[in-house]
Amino acid sequence: MGAIEEVYDDLDTDVDFEEFEAAVEDKVEQMGGLADEETAAMLIAHELRDEEVEGVADVAPGMNDVKFLAKVMSIGELRTFERDGEDEDGKVVNVDVADESGRIRITMWDGMAEDAVERLETGQTLRVAGRPKDGYNGIEVDVDKVEPAPDAEVDVQARDSYRVEDLALGLSDVNLEGRVLSTDSVRTFDRDDGSEGRVSNLTLGDPTGRIRVTLWDEKADLATEFDAGESVEVVDGYVRERDGTLELHVGNRGAVDAIDEEIEYVPDTRDIDSLEIGETVDIAGGVIETDPKRTFDRDDGSEGQVRNVRVKDDTGDIRVALWGDKADLDIDLADYVVFTDVEIQDGWQDDREASAGWQSTVSVMDDAPEDATDTDTGAAQSTGLGAFEASGSAGTSDAGPDSATSAPGGAASDGGPATAAVAERPDGSEGDGETETFTGTVVQAGSPVVLDDGSETRSVETDESLRLGEKVTVSGPVADGTIAAEDVERSG
Repeated sequence: MGAIEEVYDDLDTDVDFEEFEAAVEDKVEQMGGLADEETAAMLIAHELRDEEVEGVADVAPGMNDVKFLAKVMSIGELRTFERDGEDEDGKVVNVDVADESGRIRITMWDGMAEDAVERLETGQTLRVAGRPKDGYNGIEVDVDKVEPAPDAEVDVQARDSYRVEDLALGLSDVNLEGRVLSTDSVRTFDRDDGSEGRVSNLTLGDPTGRIRVTLWDEKADLATEFDAGESVEVVDGYVRERDGTLELHVGNRGAVDAIDEEIEYVPDTRDIDSLEIGETVDIAGGVIETDPKRTFDRDDGSEGQVRNVRVKDDTGDIRVALWGDKADLDIDLADYVVFTDVEIQDGWQDDREASAGWQSTVSVMDDAPEDATDTDTGAAQSTGLGAFEASGSAGTSDAGPDSATSAPGGAASDGGPATAAVAERPDGSEGDGETETFTGTVVQAGSPVVLDDGSETRSVETDESLRLGEKVTVSGPVADGTIAAEDVERSG
């Protein structure tokens, strides 16, 4: 057996021996006698091995011709286009294929494209050879050669719909149902070609996780058509990566439609008392304080805005800074809110603060989770924060224009910060005319002050300047459920 045969026998390739031998002879001639047949055979074998990839996840732009096995997941429509300077139209079809490692789009042209539309079937296994490139929907492979591989095993199933945990980079034609967790406004930007683009975002959750959905151009307005809590289906989305995180994108051929099905989403959040500065985490809790929105000038001369709210779970509380459009969100006292991807920072007076920026989502939940309803953060309780009974939001309260306070979370009639509704006593009475002593922690400063003892929340009128977090004991007569404090004693 000669040197060429020995190298070829050690090579696992579909290339015929005659083709391999001819390539070796060409290599010897190209190198002008600098390589003998054995060396040239080893060089050709190395090039062939480089073409083989372990799976489609290993395919990357800049590679030379690659070869891999994959299963057909979907077959696109055959499209025609005009070629510059040619009378005959070109033809192209995109086919999505996948293996155990991921999914990728392959592109076939002209006669090969026509054959693909006629002969390929979803679920068929193919042996593909082609050239990787950056495509519009991620990495694509321009196909040089493709053939059926009926005896090969590729353990991947074609899906009609996906869950969040099923998404992987390179997926396209993705249908996914989810609950709207947050929406965003439509933004415009200038493209490199001088045209104006439009983009917006939704965040969806399902029982397996959550995903940011990016809506482009004519689809951008869809973000304004849905409210948090609604169930929708994304149709014909495709998966991209941004800052190391997967996103689901919707372009011109995609859609987002409302559906009647109730989609469950249970956030995986951290206890507030476990948070450390520098972490990016998900947190949740009941709102115990809201501040007015503030505007400021950025270094570039543009105007920004921020609003602070304080939330509490059964382990502690933390201030959350809502930046940009998030400052306009309708968040009221006693709402149960989930904040995702917030950065824990060193805040005012060495207090920790959670910063909700562009990458964060803020979702006001219909109800607190069951495991939160026995704490003083659940909006569904009858005591603690649950005493802030929702009778409407700002602008929809039954209180008249001369009322001293609005409904929970609404603005006071003088334009001041939101104030709490009157808290009832545990027996349902307001205790008018009685003198009462109450000890609790200040969870809202101002007028009225709101104290919380962990099981009950009381409103207090006092001239004393009390700070958030102080523990105090107040005594005084009760009028309309509010203690008119005649004596205030600070603890500690």
